Amino acid sequence: MICELKDIPVHYELFGEGRPIVMLHGWGIDHRHMLSTMEPLFEKRHGWKRIYFDLPGHGKTPAKDWVTNQDGILDVVLDFIDAVIPGQRFVVAGASAGAYLARGVVHHRMESMDGLLLEVPLISAYTARRHVPAPVTLLADPVLVSTLSPDDAEGYFPFAVVQSQKVADFVHTNYTAAGKAGDQAFQAKIREHDEDYALSFDVDVLPKPFPAPTLIVTGRQDSICGYRDAWEILENYPRATFAVLDRSGHFVETEQEDLFHALAGEWLDRVNEYAGILR
Repeated sequence: MICELKDIPVHYELFGEGRPIVMLHGWGIDHRHMLSTMEPLFEKRHGWKRIYFDLPGHGKTPAKDWVTNQDGILDVVLDFIDAVIPGQRFVVAGASAGAYLARGVVHHRMESMDGLLLEVPLISAYTARRHVPAPVTLLADPVLVSTLSPDDAEGYFPFAVVQSQKVADFVHTNYTAAGKAGDQAFQAKIREHDEDYALSFDVDVLPKPFPAPTLIVTGRQDSICGYRDAWEILENYPRATFAVLDRSGHFVETEQEDLFHALAGEWLDRVNEYAGILR
């Protein structure tokens, strides 16, 4: 599906009916990552309208010259939400850099939101300010690694804490293949300078604490975004569950799939409860 915003045709996919939940993928990939991560939660769960879309310059949504930084991307996210679910209350789930943008949505649309999921969240867009553990592989499979394509073996798979076929397939589909679908020159231009990759305002200084049910899931061995920095924003979310999962890094949703699904499912239940009380 296409949502025309200004001069940007935003590509998205929509599943189900009910409470809207907007999915924000990470940097350099596309909506397929959130689709594979979140859609299993709704196989036996009804009453949710799941909205997966490609950010500007990612997947099938083109980049435009006027989008020169993260502020421009957030503007597109907000305009997309206003266009696709106008006047409706909604929930947001974001992963990695998508979780950074999700907090930007909280900053601007808090009063319309019923819940927030932050998965392996990027807290600081400034690389030097992040507190991350050193890369480590807890379960190695050198035979598997020897069968991978160069793109996989030298790309994101080295960040895997668990080297398994399931993780390799997840990385190939959602990172290697997805990364080739976007405008890599656009992504690199913004990512090259931290001041462009960061929002121009402090996304974690809120006018008041976010009152809705929240879930923050981090990987104990996540060497990309870490887990320590996410703890520092916890007081913004008095209804938050905060989880640090061992045996997982930036691919927590597949390295600890059962735990992630249990936590995310319980969060969806809390959101339903909260939204029901509001109504």
